Amino acid sequence: MRAPSSDLPLMLEDVSILAREVTILDKITLKIAAGEPTILVGPNGSGKTTLLRAAMGLIAPTRGRVTWGGREEVPPARRSIVFQRPAMLMRSATGNLTYALAAARVPRAERKARADELLDLVGLAGRGDRPARRMSGGEQQRLALARALAKDPDILLLDEPTASLDPAAIKALEDIIRNVAARGIKVVMSTHNLGEARRLAGEIVLLHRGRIVETGDAQSFFTQPKTEDARRFVAGELLV
Repeated sequence: MRAPSSDLPLMLEDVSILAREVTILDKITLKIAAGEPTILVGPNGSGKTTLLRAAMGLIAPTRGRVTWGGREEVPPARRSIVFQRPAMLMRSATGNLTYALAAARVPRAERKARADELLDLVGLAGRGDRPARRMSGGEQQRLALARALAKDPDILLLDEPTASLDPAAIKALEDIIRNVAARGIKVVMSTHNLGEARRLAGEIVLLHRGRIVETGDAQSFFTQPKTEDARRFVAGELLV
């Protein structure tokens, strides 16, 4: 396990985010600490992506505040985000990684070896010369994960990374996420797939209409939900 991170805990305190007078997040208070993955679940439009963007520092709260390790306005040097459809540079897989490593100020002499390590970590060893944009969707998502890990983050934010992938690609990505979490990196991930949430989560956060409905350890959430909305969601009913 790595040493305690300066970006943890990540705290959202009474955070509301409005867009053109529409409330996207409504009075969110959430503490994200080191440990097993925190998985955000909830119907489409519940605010999962916006919460991740706020946690990354890409969106400023309309009200409330976000802090990293007790500090505000912290540059994102030790946190990374992977979007559902990551953009690949017009370079090889290795070229995408060496670009990210350069941005992370890794010495030039170390970049190739570090890129090879990252490719191996995400199951892409030997494919560094392949054009990134010609890789399959699953391979691109794994490369995006490797690129996000180039800065050696304390917090890794993932926005539905397995959406639209086939079962084999989903399993490969989930295995990587477990490996990353086991290395002491805090994973915060959104998913619409309850099966995936069961497989990966240490903690669950259920969002609906921009609010936190329920949060707690995954086992209790799935076996003994405390709220009626959570019970219905776990049972597969629609939240409207």
